[in-house]
Amino acid sequence: MAHRSPMQCIVPPELLRQIIRHGNDEQREAALKTIALDSTFRVRRAETAASLAPAMLRSAAVGGTPGTPHRSIYDQHHGETMALGVATRAEGAPPADDAGVNQAYDGFGATYTFYWDVFQRDSIDNGGMPIMGLVHFSTDYDNAFWDGQGHMFFGDGDGTMFTPLTNSLDVIGHELTHGVTQYTANLSYVDQSGALNESISDVFGSLVKQYAKKQDAASADWLIGNDIVGPMLQPALRSLKAPGKANSHDSQPADMDHFVKTAQDHGGVHTNSGIPSHAFYVVATTLGGNAWEKAGKIWYESLGDAQIKPNCDFATFAKVTIRQAGQIFGPSGAEVDAVKAGWDAVKLKV
Repeated sequence: MAHRSPMQCIVPPELLRQIIRHGNDEQREAALKTIALDSTFRVRRAETAASLAPAMLRSAAVGGTPGTPHRSIYDQHHGETMALGVATRAEGAPPADDAGVNQAYDGFGATYTFYWDVFQRDSIDNGGMPIMGLVHFSTDYDNAFWDGQGHMFFGDGDGTMFTPLTNSLDVIGHELTHGVTQYTANLSYVDQSGALNESISDVFGSLVKQYAKKQDAASADWLIGNDIVGPMLQPALRSLKAPGKANSHDSQPADMDHFVKTAQDHGGVHTNSGIPSHAFYVVATTLGGNAWEKAGKIWYESLGDAQIKPNCDFATFAKVTIRQAGQIFGPSGAEVDAVKAGWDAVKLKV
């Protein structure tokens, strides 16, 4: 079934607020505009969720042959409407004369291929849902988001904080994974369940990139958004390897001792996501090899576990990952020990 969820962006609002406080005039203007648009879209999202959900179900039901994506890319021509723009590239069509259109198309394809090849998941809903990308949204828009209804929006960035957000495969994988989470655990986008939601998107966004680049856990960079940050936010937006150290504005904690209690950003969902994300990094690098084969499988199966409810907290998810590791690879295997080591590394008591 379709589930309601808030608009889920790759760029945390607290980062934009920091830029408003400390950036130059042009940076502040871009950040203010992005926050204003994000707020407007959240209101529109809430108003239209009920009416659009049935249409979303119908569109999801028309999926074709499993194993084949159904992508459509629309050019918004810098407009700021939720309506679809100009249809520019459909499934199977040759490349367009627009880099952003082709990047979105290719990124959707790589994400679909990852989920199909590794987990035999047929698109976001596992039922062949069409994937729609809306590129060139607004002007100097420093964000990309999944709207919960089958659409992914991309800004082109302002050139200083962000470059075109279609240029990052892990960002595309991150946002489409919000859809996967929506159709599995449906984690509430607030507090620890919301931070877990964001973490899962970072985990699988990173795995999408690793799978496409044929990188194992040791050679992967474990960075999110390093292909779309401008000079102000180099080298990346977030890091699973070293939360809090991706850029000079990164405020993510790496363990529960530094968990941030805040009312901002739905209870710090982009901030505290660094804790479970780092746990996954420790699991994957402890096990070695291709991270999607063991650590990724454990996390994916845990996401669909019946014990994971919308209000799931970190401790509950950790317990499920330990149990899933035992069920998949054996209770006395190295995989169980690695998962325990991951949660121990972030000082989470299980």
